[in-house]
Amino acid sequence: MDKKRLLAGLIGVLSVALVSGLLYMLFAKDQEHQSQQTAPSHESIQPSQNNKPDIDLEESAKAEEVSLKQVKDVFSLAKTGKIPHVPFKAGQTTFMEIQDQWGDPSSIDKTSIGDFGVYPDHEATIGIKNQLAFDIRSYHSDLAVIHLEDIKKEIGEPDEVKYYKDENVNQIILLYQVNSTFQLKWILPQPTEQEPNPTVHHISVVTEVQKSAEENDSLRLDEKIGQMIFAGIAGTKMNTKMNQLITKYHVGGIIFNGDNLVSPTQTVSYLNQIKKINEGNIPLFFGVDQEGGRIAKLPGGLINFPTNLEIGKINDPTLSYEIGTVLGKELQAFGFNVNFAPILDVNSNPDNPVIGDRSFSNSPEIVGSLGIQTMKGLQAESIISSVKHFPGHGDTQVDSHLELPKVTKSRAELESLELIPFQQAIKEGADMVMVGHILVPALDKTYPSSMSKTIITDILRNELSFNGVVITDDFFMKAITNDYDIGEAAVQSIKAGSDIIMVAHDYDKVVHVRNAIKKAVENGEISEKRIDESVARILELKEKYNVNDAQGKPVNIDVLNKEVQRVLSK
Repeated sequence: MDKKRLLAGLIGVLSVALVSGLLYMLFAKDQEHQSQQTAPSHESIQPSQNNKPDIDLEESAKAEEVSLKQVKDVFSLAKTGKIPHVPFKAGQTTFMEIQDQWGDPSSIDKTSIGDFGVYPDHEATIGIKNQLAFDIRSYHSDLAVIHLEDIKKEIGEPDEVKYYKDENVNQIILLYQVNSTFQLKWILPQPTEQEPNPTVHHISVVTEVQKSAEENDSLRLDEKIGQMIFAGIAGTKMNTKMNQLITKYHVGGIIFNGDNLVSPTQTVSYLNQIKKINEGNIPLFFGVDQEGGRIAKLPGGLINFPTNLEIGKINDPTLSYEIGTVLGKELQAFGFNVNFAPILDVNSNPDNPVIGDRSFSNSPEIVGSLGIQTMKGLQAESIISSVKHFPGHGDTQVDSHLELPKVTKSRAELESLELIPFQQAIKEGADMVMVGHILVPALDKTYPSSMSKTIITDILRNELSFNGVVITDDFFMKAITNDYDIGEAAVQSIKAGSDIIMVAHDYDKVVHVRNAIKKAVENGEISEKRIDESVARILELKEKYNVNDAQGKPVNIDVLNKEVQRVLSK
């Protein structure tokens, strides 16, 4: 009986508790419903998140402060030839000293400008030349907090911007000349819409290393002078003269003209023969005029692009970029690494017999915009773009192949028209500028542009801040040979600031130019230091684009034509 009473009592207590719980839940639900009706926003009923934006902003500010300090520290160290986390100094630390501290590198990459010892445990790579460190690179994880905009915010705009792309990376390189001895490079992924402000991949501090006695002997001088010559060839296959240009005169580049190129198979075979002969030497530039329009030298039935003038009427920078990339793919397929394009001449004279529809427009803004995008498209496919013809060939009335053109505009007129596209292209990372054979009395009353110190050094180098490779137009043109001995003209051009002399025809003329330059060095008319300056720029460009002697493969014209059709169908 006592048990029954106890059970009844428990049931009563549980019933009361259950009813109370139900009443509480109904009350709470009603209160929640009223709260939702009266709350002004979602954020107002989330008190736990009220302070989060302030915390994020504070953390972001602290992160930026840390990043800017690191940028400042890197820049400060670079002035002494050093970078964080690496105890060595560019231009002073010997390879033996590096080995004493860090041991032997895990591997050594041999390039045209020096050997690079790889030290993955130290997240660093050291460039060695003449047993001295000349390029010190760090990939330290601390650098990953530095963003592109942090660099510019702390130390300003770079002195030069370059780009590098291969099958593995697509990078932007910011160059700062921190003083007369050292250059600092920041290497980052190319900004994209998804990531417009990327973080640093690695940094590098670079200096020039004095040449060894061995490098300064006559053979090395021959090689250096050879690098400064872009030679034309005859025939459609390897011959004795072609062999001599490579093995005896060490020319740095070969330009192919239309009559050298018969078919895709023959072209690839010819380039492969030359590369085979050149094995063991500095890899060669292989150049051609593949502008599109009526100037297209590659053989095999490639579908041609419209003229630049037609493209200029469309005025779509995206289209110009895609055309540049397809031109780059064509050149890569055949084995070339230099395109003498795009034209940055402004079509300001309708009577111009040589430029005309090769120009994008009579507007310098359109020429600059479309030309730069074509240049970048070529660069994106690892093709060196040589923009031309500085300081502007658009307002000439004669063909420089036949006689020397003359532009009678004032300096102010040139600055308001002809110079604009080149100035823009240099700011956007032009690697090579071709100087034309044009007499511009307002700039130089004596010499054509390709031989003028005022135009090449004072204006192009100093005023427009171009630090890349200066190449001349073909010195075999009558604009030069009508009035000058080709060898004397080449010497004057180098004294004026040119890095590469182009002699696009005639083996004997190439040899004559080479001998004239060598004689000028030997008699002191040109210093070897001046030669070294040009060779350093040439070798740096070859390294940047990984110029090599790898054998080319057969060309698939159908694949290339589908790429052309894809772009033209848009």
